[in-house]
Amino acid sequence: MAQLVECVPNFSEGRNKEVIDAIAAAISGSAGCSLLDVDPGASTNRTVYTFVGPPEAVVEGALNAARQAFSLIDMSKHSGEHPRTGAMDVCPFIPVQNVSMDDCVNCANVFGEKLAEMLHVPVYLYGEAARKETRRNLPSVRAGEYEALPEKLQRDDWAPDFGPAEFVPSWGATVTGARKFLIAYNVNLISTKEQAHRIALDIREQGRGKDQPGLLKKVQGMGWYLDEANLAQVSTNILDYELTPLHTVYEEICRNAEDLKLPVVGSQIVGLIPLRALLDSADFYINRDGLFIVEEEHKVRLVISKLGLDSLGAFDPKERIIEYMVRPQQDSRLVSLSLQQFVHSVGARTAAPGGGSVSAAIAALGAALGAMVGQMTYGKRQFENLDGVMRRLIPPFHQAMNELLLMVDADSSAFNSYMAALKMPKNTAEEIKRRAAAMQEGLQRAVGVPLALAERVSVLWPVLKEMVVYGNIACKSDAQVAAKALEAAVFGAYYNVTINLKDITDETFRTATQKRASALLQEAKESAAAVLHTAEKRN
Repeated sequence: MAQLVECVPNFSEGRNKEVIDAIAAAISGSAGCSLLDVDPGASTNRTVYTFVGPPEAVVEGALNAARQAFSLIDMSKHSGEHPRTGAMDVCPFIPVQNVSMDDCVNCANVFGEKLAEMLHVPVYLYGEAARKETRRNLPSVRAGEYEALPEKLQRDDWAPDFGPAEFVPSWGATVTGARKFLIAYNVNLISTKEQAHRIALDIREQGRGKDQPGLLKKVQGMGWYLDEANLAQVSTNILDYELTPLHTVYEEICRNAEDLKLPVVGSQIVGLIPLRALLDSADFYINRDGLFIVEEEHKVRLVISKLGLDSLGAFDPKERIIEYMVRPQQDSRLVSLSLQQFVHSVGARTAAPGGGSVSAAIAALGAALGAMVGQMTYGKRQFENLDGVMRRLIPPFHQAMNELLLMVDADSSAFNSYMAALKMPKNTAEEIKRRAAAMQEGLQRAVGVPLALAERVSVLWPVLKEMVVYGNIACKSDAQVAAKALEAAVFGAYYNVTINLKDITDETFRTATQKRASALLQEAKESAAAVLHTAEKRN
Protein backbone atom coordinates (compact mmCIF):
# COMPACT_ATOMS: atom_id res chain seq x y z
CA MET A 1 0.00 0.00 0.00
CA ALA A 2 1.34 3.46 -0.90
CA GLN A 3 2.61 5.94 1.66
CA LEU A 4 0.14 8.78 2.19
CA VAL A 5 0.57 12.00 4.14
CA GLU A 6 -2.22 14.54 4.44
CA CYS A 7 -1.32 18.23 4.28
CA VAL A 8 -3.84 20.88 5.35
CA PRO A 9 -2.45 24.38 4.69
CA ASN A 10 -4.63 27.29 5.82
CA PHE A 11 -4.27 30.46 3.77
CA SER A 12 -5.47 33.90 4.85
CA GLU A 13 -7.73 34.52 1.87
CA GLY A 14 -11.35 33.41 1.70
CA ARG A 15 -13.01 36.02 -0.50
CA ASN A 16 -11.00 36.43 -3.69
CA LYS A 17 -11.87 33.47 -5.92
CA GLU A 18 -8.97 34.09 -8.30
CA VAL A 19 -6.46 33.83 -5.45
CA ILE A 20 -8.19 30.77 -3.98
CA ASP A 21 -8.20 29.02 -7.37
CA ALA A 22 -4.58 29.93 -8.12
CA ILE A 23 -3.37 28.33 -4.89
CA ALA A 24 -5.52 25.26 -5.58
CA ALA A 25 -3.99 24.97 -9.06
CA ALA A 26 -0.49 25.17 -7.61
CA ILE A 27 -1.29 22.19 -5.36
CA SER A 28 -3.13 20.06 -7.91
CA GLY A 29 -0.37 20.74 -10.44
CA SER A 30 2.27 19.29 -8.10
CA ALA A 31 3.41 15.79 -9.09
CA GLY A 32 2.06 13.09 -6.80
CA CYS A 33 -0.39 15.38 -4.99
CA SER A 34 -4.16 14.80 -4.97
CA LEU A 35 -6.19 17.86 -3.96
CA LEU A 36 -9.18 16.55 -2.02
CA ASP A 37 -10.92 19.64 -0.70
CA VAL A 38 -10.93 23.44 -0.88
CA ASP A 39 -13.02 25.10 1.84
CA PRO A 40 -13.14 28.92 1.74
CA GLY A 41 -14.87 31.09 4.34
CA ALA A 42 -15.82 34.71 3.68
CA SER A 43 -16.28 35.79 7.31
CA THR A 44 -13.06 34.14 8.41
CA ASN A 45 -11.34 35.31 5.21
CA ARG A 46 -9.51 32.01 5.19
CA THR A 47 -9.35 28.93 2.96
CA VAL A 48 -8.47 25.44 4.13
CA TYR A 49 -6.93 23.17 1.50
CA THR A 50 -6.63 19.41 1.96
CA PHE A 51 -4.40 17.25 -0.19
CA VAL A 52 -2.59 13.93 0.09
CA GLY A 53 0.41 12.23 -1.44
CA PRO A 54 3.73 10.58 -0.63
CA PRO A 55 5.87 12.50 1.91
CA GLU A 56 8.21 14.15 -0.61
CA ALA A 57 5.32 15.08 -2.90
CA VAL A 58 3.22 16.81 -0.24
CA VAL A 59 6.22 18.87 0.90
CA GLU A 60 6.72 20.02 -2.69
CA GLY A 61 2.99 20.70 -3.09
CA ALA A 62 2.95 22.86 0.04
CA LEU A 63 5.99 24.81 -1.19
CA ASN A 64 4.34 25.41 -4.58
CA ALA A 65 1.20 26.67 -2.84
CA ALA A 66 3.23 29.00 -0.63
CA ARG A 67 5.17 30.34 -3.60
CA GLN A 68 1.90 31.17 -5.36
CA ALA A 69 0.37 32.77 -2.25
CA PHE A 70 3.45 34.94 -1.66
CA SER A 71 2.71 36.93 -4.80
CA LEU A 72 -1.07 37.16 -4.23
CA ILE A 73 -1.78 37.71 -0.51
CA ASP A 74 -0.91 40.88 1.39
CA MET A 75 -1.33 40.39 5.13
CA SER A 76 -1.09 44.09 5.86
CA LYS A 77 -4.58 44.42 4.36
CA HIS A 78 -6.09 41.28 5.86
CA SER A 79 -9.00 41.07 8.28
CA GLY A 80 -11.22 38.15 9.30
CA GLU A 81 -12.85 36.34 12.19
CA HIS A 82 -10.23 33.58 12.46
CA PRO A 83 -6.95 34.01 14.40
CA ARG A 84 -3.93 34.14 12.05
CA THR A 85 -0.25 34.98 11.95
CA GLY A 86 0.51 34.87 8.26
CA ALA A 87 -0.55 34.51 4.64
CA MET A 88 0.12 30.79 4.88
CA ASP A 89 -0.98 30.70 8.47
CA VAL A 90 -0.50 27.05 9.39
CA CYS A 91 0.64 24.00 7.44
CA PRO A 92 0.33 20.69 9.31
CA PHE A 93 1.35 17.25 8.06
CA ILE A 94 -0.79 14.29 9.20
CA PRO A 95 -0.15 10.55 8.85
CA VAL A 96 -2.80 8.75 6.79
CA GLN A 97 -1.42 5.48 5.41
CA ASN A 98 1.85 3.57 5.91
CA VAL A 99 3.60 6.55 7.49
CA SER A 100 4.50 7.34 11.09
CA MET A 101 4.25 10.53 13.07
CA ASP A 102 8.05 10.76 12.83
CA ASP A 103 7.74 10.79 9.04
CA CYS A 104 5.37 13.75 9.31
CA VAL A 105 7.70 15.54 11.74
CA ASN A 106 10.40 15.15 9.10
CA CYS A 107 8.04 16.60 6.46
CA ALA A 108 7.44 19.65 8.67
CA ASN A 109 11.17 20.20 9.20
CA VAL A 110 12.02 19.85 5.52
CA PHE A 111 9.12 22.10 4.53
CA GLY A 112 9.92 24.75 7.16
CA GLU A 113 13.57 24.93 6.20
CA LYS A 114 12.87 25.12 2.46
CA LEU A 115 10.07 27.68 2.90
CA ALA A 116 12.33 29.96 4.92
CA GLU A 117 15.09 29.67 2.32
CA MET A 118 12.72 30.23 -0.59
CA LEU A 119 10.74 33.23 0.71
CA HIS A 120 13.02 34.57 3.47
CA VAL A 121 10.20 34.48 6.03
CA PRO A 122 10.04 33.33 9.67
CA VAL A 123 8.73 29.80 10.28
CA TYR A 124 7.71 28.19 13.58
CA LEU A 125 7.33 24.50 14.42
CA TYR A 126 4.38 23.28 16.50
CA GLY A 127 2.63 20.09 17.56
CA GLU A 128 4.69 16.90 17.41
CA ALA A 129 7.41 18.81 15.54
CA ALA A 130 7.80 21.49 18.23
CA ARG A 131 11.33 21.92 19.58
CA LYS A 132 10.09 23.79 22.65
CA GLU A 133 7.21 22.75 24.88
CA THR A 134 5.85 26.32 24.77
CA ARG A 135 5.34 25.93 21.03
CA ARG A 136 3.53 22.59 21.07
CA ASN A 137 0.10 24.25 21.20
CA LEU A 138 -0.96 26.20 18.09
CA PRO A 139 -2.88 28.96 19.93
CA SER A 140 0.23 29.61 22.04
CA VAL A 141 2.35 30.09 18.92
CA ARG A 142 -0.36 32.28 17.43
CA ALA A 143 -0.72 34.44 20.57
CA GLY A 144 -1.09 38.09 19.60
CA GLU A 145 -1.61 37.06 15.98
CA TYR A 146 -0.15 38.88 12.99
CA GLU A 147 -0.32 42.28 14.71
CA ALA A 148 2.01 41.16 17.53
CA LEU A 149 4.73 39.80 15.23
CA PRO A 150 6.91 42.94 14.97
CA GLU A 151 7.44 42.97 18.75
CA LYS A 152 7.40 39.19 19.15
CA LEU A 153 10.17 38.60 16.60
CA GLN A 154 12.52 40.86 18.56
CA ARG A 155 12.37 38.57 21.61
CA ASP A 156 14.89 35.74 21.96
CA ASP A 157 12.24 33.35 23.28
CA TRP A 158 10.26 33.82 20.07
CA ALA A 159 13.08 33.49 17.56
CA PRO A 160 11.74 31.43 14.62
CA ASP A 161 12.82 27.82 14.12
CA PHE A 162 13.68 28.63 10.50
CA GLY A 163 14.27 31.87 8.63
CA PRO A 164 15.07 35.40 9.76
CA ALA A 165 13.71 36.98 12.94
CA GLU A 166 12.39 39.78 10.78
CA PHE A 167 8.87 41.04 10.24
CA VAL A 168 7.68 40.62 6.63
CA PRO A 169 4.52 42.80 6.45
CA SER A 170 3.05 41.13 3.37
CA TRP A 171 3.51 37.60 4.75
CA GLY A 172 3.75 37.57 8.52
CA ALA A 173 4.89 34.16 9.78
CA THR A 174 4.05 30.53 9.00
CA VAL A 175 3.53 27.77 11.55
CA THR A 176 4.17 24.19 10.42
CA GLY A 177 4.19 20.91 12.27
CA ALA A 178 2.88 17.38 12.59
CA ARG A 179 -0.26 16.28 14.39
CA LYS A 180 -3.01 13.75 14.56
CA PHE A 181 -6.05 14.28 12.39
CA LEU A 182 -7.70 17.52 13.53
CA ILE A 183 -11.42 17.94 13.01
CA ALA A 184 -12.47 21.55 12.44
CA TYR A 185 -16.02 21.44 13.72
CA ASN A 186 -18.48 24.32 14.18
CA VAL A 187 -21.89 24.22 15.87
CA ASN A 188 -24.50 26.73 14.65
CA LEU A 189 -26.47 28.89 17.08
CA ILE A 190 -29.14 31.52 16.66
CA SER A 191 -27.43 33.84 19.08
CA THR A 192 -24.92 36.65 19.37
CA LYS A 193 -21.19 36.20 18.88
CA GLU A 194 -20.73 36.86 22.60
CA GLN A 195 -23.14 34.10 23.62
CA ALA A 196 -21.40 31.62 21.31
CA HIS A 197 -18.04 32.60 22.76
CA ARG A 198 -19.36 32.14 26.28
CA ILE A 199 -20.22 28.53 25.44
CA ALA A 200 -16.82 28.05 23.77
CA LEU A 201 -15.08 29.19 26.96
CA ASP A 202 -17.05 26.65 28.96
CA ILE A 203 -16.37 23.63 26.75
CA ARG A 204 -12.81 24.15 25.46
CA GLU A 205 -9.98 22.53 27.42
CA GLN A 206 -8.32 25.89 28.10
CA GLY A 207 -11.55 27.17 29.63
CA ARG A 208 -11.39 30.71 30.92
CA GLY A 209 -7.87 30.36 32.27
CA LYS A 210 -5.78 28.25 34.65
CA ASP A 211 -8.28 28.54 37.49
CA GLN A 212 -11.31 27.81 35.31
CA PRO A 213 -10.52 24.90 32.95
CA GLY A 214 -13.08 23.81 30.41
CA LEU A 215 -15.03 20.57 30.12
CA LEU A 216 -13.56 18.84 27.06
CA LYS A 217 -10.01 17.54 26.70
CA LYS A 218 -8.09 18.24 23.48
CA VAL A 219 -10.68 20.75 22.26
CA GLN A 220 -9.98 24.34 21.28
CA GLY A 221 -12.85 26.77 20.84
CA MET A 222 -14.07 30.28 20.26
CA GLY A 223 -17.29 32.00 19.28
CA TRP A 224 -17.82 34.08 16.17
CA TYR A 225 -20.57 35.39 13.92
CA LEU A 226 -20.98 34.01 10.40
CA ASP A 227 -22.32 36.95 8.44
CA GLU A 228 -23.02 34.98 5.26
CA ALA A 229 -25.28 32.56 7.20
CA ASN A 230 -26.68 35.15 9.62
CA LEU A 231 -25.93 33.05 12.68
CA ALA A 232 -23.27 32.51 15.31
CA GLN A 233 -21.01 29.50 15.69
CA VAL A 234 -19.11 27.81 18.46
CA SER A 235 -16.02 27.06 16.39
CA THR A 236 -13.91 24.17 17.66
CA ASN A 237 -10.80 22.22 16.76
CA ILE A 238 -11.01 18.65 18.00
CA LEU A 239 -7.35 17.69 18.41
CA ASP A 240 -7.96 14.07 19.37
CA TYR A 241 -11.34 12.73 18.25
CA GLU A 242 -10.65 9.36 19.87
CA LEU A 243 -10.37 11.05 23.28
CA THR A 244 -13.17 13.56 22.73
CA PRO A 245 -15.51 12.35 19.97
CA LEU A 246 -17.50 14.54 17.62
CA HIS A 247 -20.84 13.77 19.26
CA THR A 248 -19.46 14.65 22.70
CA VAL A 249 -18.62 18.16 21.49
CA TYR A 250 -22.03 18.57 19.86
CA GLU A 251 -24.02 17.26 22.83
CA GLU A 252 -22.07 19.38 25.32
CA ILE A 253 -22.64 22.53 23.28
CA CYS A 254 -26.33 21.63 23.03
CA ARG A 255 -26.55 21.30 26.82
CA ASN A 256 -24.87 24.67 27.34
CA ALA A 257 -27.09 26.30 24.70
CA GLU A 258 -30.21 24.86 26.33
CA ASP A 259 -29.19 26.37 29.67
CA LEU A 260 -28.98 29.76 27.92
CA LYS A 261 -32.27 29.16 26.04
CA LEU A 262 -30.43 29.32 22.70
CA PRO A 263 -31.44 27.19 19.70
CA VAL A 264 -28.84 24.95 18.03
CA VAL A 265 -29.46 24.78 14.29
CA GLY A 266 -27.07 22.15 12.98
CA SER A 267 -23.33 22.01 12.68
CA GLN A 268 -20.54 22.09 10.13
CA ILE A 269 -17.38 20.14 9.31
CA VAL A 270 -14.69 22.35 7.77
CA GLY A 271 -12.52 20.30 5.42
CA LEU A 272 -12.45 16.53 5.64
CA ILE A 273 -13.16 14.05 8.41
CA PRO A 274 -12.00 10.48 9.10
CA LEU A 275 -14.63 7.80 8.63
CA ARG A 276 -13.91 6.43 12.12
CA ALA A 277 -15.00 9.71 13.71
CA LEU A 278 -18.43 9.49 12.08
CA LEU A 279 -18.86 5.78 12.83
CA ASP A 280 -17.99 6.36 16.50
CA SER A 281 -20.73 8.99 16.67
CA ALA A 282 -23.14 6.67 14.88
CA ASP A 283 -22.48 3.97 17.47
CA PHE A 284 -23.18 6.47 20.24
CA TYR A 285 -26.60 7.40 18.86
CA ILE A 286 -27.45 3.79 17.96
CA ASN A 287 -26.75 2.69 21.54
CA ARG A 288 -28.38 5.72 23.16
CA ASP A 289 -31.57 5.56 21.12
CA GLY A 290 -31.80 1.77 20.78
CA LEU A 291 -31.53 1.88 16.97
CA PHE A 292 -30.78 -1.03 14.65
CA ILE A 293 -28.36 0.02 11.91
CA VAL A 294 -25.60 -2.15 10.46
CA GLU A 295 -24.77 -0.63 7.06
CA GLU A 296 -21.88 1.85 7.01
CA GLU A 297 -23.76 4.11 4.59
CA HIS A 298 -26.76 4.27 6.92
CA LYS A 299 -24.57 5.01 9.94
CA VAL A 300 -23.04 7.96 8.09
CA ARG A 301 -26.50 9.23 7.14
CA LEU A 302 -27.60 8.96 10.77
CA VAL A 303 -24.77 11.20 11.96
CA ILE A 304 -25.39 13.74 9.19
CA SER A 305 -28.98 13.93 10.40
CA LYS A 306 -28.28 13.92 14.15
CA LEU A 307 -25.62 16.62 13.96
CA GLY A 308 -27.23 18.60 11.13
CA LEU A 309 -24.02 18.49 9.10
CA ASP A 310 -25.92 19.59 5.98
CA SER A 311 -27.41 22.68 7.63
CA LEU A 312 -25.17 25.16 5.80
CA GLY A 313 -24.67 23.19 2.60
CA ALA A 314 -24.74 19.69 1.21
CA PHE A 315 -22.60 17.13 3.06
CA ASP A 316 -21.60 14.58 0.44
CA PRO A 317 -19.78 11.70 2.17
CA LYS A 318 -17.85 10.91 -1.02
CA GLU A 319 -16.40 14.42 -0.95
CA ARG A 320 -15.99 14.91 2.81
CA ILE A 321 -14.74 11.61 4.27
CA ILE A 322 -11.04 11.23 3.68
CA GLU A 323 -11.06 7.46 3.20
CA TYR A 324 -13.72 7.80 0.51
CA MET A 325 -11.69 10.52 -1.19
CA VAL A 326 -8.43 8.55 -1.17
CA ARG A 327 -9.84 5.10 -1.95
CA PRO A 328 -10.69 5.61 -5.66
CA GLN A 329 -7.20 6.95 -6.38
CA GLN A 330 -5.26 4.41 -4.34
CA ASP A 331 -7.42 1.29 -4.51
CA SER A 332 -5.70 -1.63 -6.19
CA ARG A 333 -7.02 -4.19 -3.71
CA LEU A 334 -8.29 -7.57 -4.84
CA VAL A 335 -11.61 -6.91 -3.10
CA SER A 336 -12.12 -3.86 -5.29
CA LEU A 337 -12.01 -5.94 -8.47
CA SER A 338 -15.24 -7.00 -10.14
CA LEU A 339 -16.15 -10.64 -9.55
CA GLN A 340 -15.13 -11.40 -13.12
CA GLN A 341 -11.76 -9.69 -12.67
CA PHE A 342 -11.14 -11.47 -9.37
CA VAL A 343 -11.88 -14.89 -10.87
CA HIS A 344 -9.60 -14.18 -13.82
CA SER A 345 -6.90 -12.97 -11.43
CA VAL A 346 -7.11 -16.24 -9.52
CA GLY A 347 -6.97 -18.17 -12.79
CA ALA A 348 -3.89 -16.32 -14.04
CA ARG A 349 -0.37 -17.74 -14.15
CA THR A 350 0.62 -16.23 -10.80
CA ALA A 351 0.98 -17.76 -7.33
CA ALA A 352 -1.17 -15.08 -5.71
CA PRO A 353 -4.06 -14.64 -5.32
CA GLY A 354 -4.49 -18.31 -4.57
CA GLY A 355 -6.26 -20.65 -2.19
CA GLY A 356 -5.88 -18.38 0.82
CA SER A 357 -7.53 -15.39 -0.85
CA VAL A 358 -10.25 -17.62 -2.31
CA SER A 359 -10.92 -19.09 1.15
CA ALA A 360 -11.31 -15.58 2.58
CA ALA A 361 -13.70 -14.62 -0.22
CA ILE A 362 -15.77 -17.77 0.36
CA ALA A 363 -15.86 -17.05 4.11
CA ALA A 364 -17.03 -13.48 3.46
CA LEU A 365 -19.81 -14.82 1.23
CA GLY A 366 -20.83 -17.32 3.90
CA ALA A 367 -21.07 -14.53 6.48
CA ALA A 368 -22.99 -12.39 3.98
CA LEU A 369 -25.53 -15.19 3.49
CA GLY A 370 -25.99 -15.41 7.26
CA ALA A 371 -26.68 -11.66 7.34
CA MET A 372 -29.06 -12.00 4.41
CA VAL A 373 -31.16 -14.66 6.17
CA GLY A 374 -31.47 -12.30 9.13
CA GLN A 375 -32.35 -9.31 6.97
CA MET A 376 -35.02 -11.34 5.17
CA THR A 377 -36.56 -12.12 8.56
CA TYR A 378 -36.20 -8.77 10.36
CA GLY A 379 -38.93 -6.19 9.97
CA LYS A 380 -41.45 -8.53 8.34
CA ARG A 381 -44.86 -8.61 9.95
CA GLN A 382 -45.12 -12.40 10.13
CA PHE A 383 -41.81 -12.52 12.03
CA GLU A 384 -42.18 -9.36 14.15
CA ASN A 385 -41.92 -11.42 17.34
CA LEU A 386 -38.36 -12.27 16.21
CA ASP A 387 -37.19 -8.67 15.66
CA GLY A 388 -35.27 -8.68 18.93
CA VAL A 389 -33.56 -11.95 18.03
CA MET A 390 -32.61 -10.69 14.56
CA ARG A 391 -31.24 -7.44 15.98
CA ARG A 392 -28.87 -9.60 17.98
CA LEU A 393 -27.96 -12.13 15.28
CA ILE A 394 -27.47 -9.92 12.20
CA PRO A 395 -24.60 -7.65 13.41
CA PRO A 396 -22.05 -10.47 14.01
CA PHE A 397 -22.50 -11.68 10.43
CA HIS A 398 -22.32 -8.16 9.03
CA GLN A 399 -19.14 -7.34 10.95
CA ALA A 400 -17.51 -10.66 10.01
CA MET A 401 -18.40 -10.14 6.35
CA ASN A 402 -16.43 -6.88 6.26
CA GLU A 403 -13.48 -8.23 8.26
CA LEU A 404 -13.21 -11.38 6.15
CA LEU A 405 -13.14 -9.29 2.98
CA LEU A 406 -9.97 -7.60 4.25
CA MET A 407 -8.35 -11.03 4.56
CA VAL A 408 -8.65 -11.56 0.79
CA ASP A 409 -5.81 -9.07 0.35
CA ALA A 410 -4.08 -9.87 3.64
CA ASP A 411 -3.44 -13.45 2.51
CA SER A 412 -2.00 -12.37 -0.83
CA SER A 413 0.15 -9.74 0.89
CA ALA A 414 1.49 -12.27 3.40
CA PHE A 415 2.46 -14.67 0.59
CA ASN A 416 4.18 -11.86 -1.34
CA SER A 417 6.32 -10.99 1.72
CA TYR A 418 7.56 -14.59 1.80
CA MET A 419 8.32 -14.47 -1.95
CA ALA A 420 10.25 -11.23 -1.41
CA ALA A 421 12.35 -12.95 1.26
CA LEU A 422 13.15 -15.77 -1.19
CA LYS A 423 14.63 -13.23 -3.59
CA MET A 424 16.97 -11.69 -1.00
CA PRO A 425 20.72 -12.02 -1.75
CA LYS A 426 22.58 -15.05 -0.33
CA ASN A 427 26.19 -14.43 -1.31
CA THR A 428 27.66 -14.07 2.18
CA ALA A 429 27.09 -15.77 5.52
CA GLU A 430 25.43 -12.62 6.85
CA GLU A 431 23.14 -12.36 3.82
CA ILE A 432 22.19 -16.04 4.14
CA LYS A 433 21.34 -15.49 7.81
CA ARG A 434 19.20 -12.42 7.08
CA ARG A 435 17.43 -14.23 4.23
CA ALA A 436 16.67 -17.24 6.42
CA ALA A 437 15.26 -15.02 9.19
CA ALA A 438 13.11 -13.10 6.68
CA MET A 439 11.83 -16.36 5.18
CA GLN A 440 10.83 -17.68 8.59
CA GLU A 441 9.08 -14.40 9.38
CA GLY A 442 7.30 -14.54 6.01
CA LEU A 443 6.20 -18.14 6.60
CA GLN A 444 4.77 -17.29 10.01
CA ARG A 445 2.84 -14.41 8.43
CA ALA A 446 1.64 -16.75 5.68
CA VAL A 447 0.39 -19.13 8.38
CA GLY A 448 -1.06 -16.38 10.57
CA VAL A 449 -3.56 -15.02 8.06
CA PRO A 450 -5.43 -18.28 7.28
CA LEU A 451 -5.35 -19.25 10.96
CA ALA A 452 -6.93 -15.89 11.81
CA LEU A 453 -9.56 -16.55 9.14
CA ALA A 454 -10.49 -19.87 10.74
CA GLU A 455 -10.63 -18.18 14.16
CA ARG A 456 -12.93 -15.51 12.76
CA VAL A 457 -15.28 -18.08 11.28
CA SER A 458 -15.29 -19.95 14.60
CA VAL A 459 -17.13 -17.04 16.22
CA LEU A 460 -19.96 -17.37 13.69
CA TRP A 461 -20.94 -20.99 14.32
CA PRO A 462 -23.09 -20.36 17.42
CA VAL A 463 -24.80 -17.46 15.65
CA LEU A 464 -25.49 -19.49 12.51
CA LYS A 465 -26.85 -22.39 14.57
CA GLU A 466 -29.37 -20.01 16.11
CA MET A 467 -30.12 -18.25 12.81
CA VAL A 468 -31.08 -21.51 11.12
CA VAL A 469 -33.60 -22.13 13.90
CA TYR A 470 -35.33 -18.73 13.75
CA GLY A 471 -34.58 -17.39 10.26
CA ASN A 472 -37.16 -17.04 7.52
CA ILE A 473 -37.98 -20.60 6.38
CA ALA A 474 -37.96 -19.40 2.77
CA CYS A 475 -34.22 -18.73 3.22
CA LYS A 476 -33.43 -22.21 4.55
CA SER A 477 -31.25 -23.03 1.54
CA ASP A 478 -29.29 -19.79 2.03
CA ALA A 479 -28.47 -20.80 5.60
CA GLN A 480 -27.39 -24.21 4.33
CA VAL A 481 -25.12 -22.67 1.70
CA ALA A 482 -23.74 -20.32 4.37
CA ALA A 483 -22.79 -23.32 6.52
CA LYS A 484 -21.04 -25.12 3.66
CA ALA A 485 -19.28 -21.92 2.52
CA LEU A 486 -17.92 -21.25 6.00
CA GLU A 487 -16.88 -24.90 6.35
CA ALA A 488 -15.13 -24.81 2.96
CA ALA A 489 -13.34 -21.63 3.97
CA VAL A 490 -12.00 -23.28 7.12
CA PHE A 491 -10.88 -26.30 5.07
CA GLY A 492 -9.02 -23.87 2.80
CA ALA A 493 -7.48 -22.11 5.77
CA TYR A 494 -6.39 -25.45 7.25
CA TYR A 495 -4.65 -26.53 4.05
CA ASN A 496 -2.90 -23.16 3.73
CA VAL A 497 -1.68 -23.41 7.30
CA THR A 498 -0.33 -26.95 6.99
CA ILE A 499 1.47 -26.43 3.68
CA ASN A 500 3.50 -23.57 5.16
CA LEU A 501 3.99 -25.11 8.62
CA LYS A 502 6.30 -27.83 7.31
CA ASP A 503 9.03 -25.30 6.49
CA ILE A 504 8.86 -23.44 9.82
CA THR A 505 11.80 -24.33 12.09
CA ASP A 506 10.27 -23.19 15.39
CA GLU A 507 9.01 -26.52 16.75
CA THR A 508 6.92 -24.98 19.54
CA PHE A 509 5.16 -22.62 17.11
CA ARG A 510 4.62 -25.43 14.61
CA THR A 511 3.10 -27.82 17.13
CA ALA A 512 0.79 -25.24 18.72
CA THR A 513 -0.39 -23.95 15.34
CA GLN A 514 -1.07 -27.41 13.96
CA LYS A 515 -3.07 -28.31 17.05
CA ARG A 516 -5.18 -25.17 16.86
CA ALA A 517 -5.80 -25.48 13.10
CA SER A 518 -6.93 -29.08 13.53
CA ALA A 519 -9.33 -28.11 16.32
CA LEU A 520 -10.85 -25.33 14.22
CA LEU A 521 -11.31 -27.68 11.28
CA GLN A 522 -13.04 -30.27 13.46
CA GLU A 523 -15.28 -27.58 14.90
CA ALA A 524 -16.20 -26.43 11.37
CA LYS A 525 -17.11 -29.97 10.28
CA GLU A 526 -19.30 -30.57 13.30
CA SER A 527 -20.93 -27.13 13.25
CA ALA A 528 -21.75 -27.24 9.54
CA ALA A 529 -23.28 -30.69 9.99
CA ALA A 530 -25.36 -29.41 12.91
CA VAL A 531 -26.67 -26.47 10.89
CA LEU A 532 -27.61 -28.74 7.98
CA HIS A 533 -29.33 -31.19 10.32
CA THR A 534 -31.39 -28.42 11.94
CA ALA A 535 -32.31 -27.01 8.53
CA GLU A 536 -33.50 -30.39 7.29
CA LYS A 537 -35.84 -30.71 10.27
CA ARG A 538 -37.55 -27.39 9.43
CA ASN A 539 -40.51 -27.60 7.06
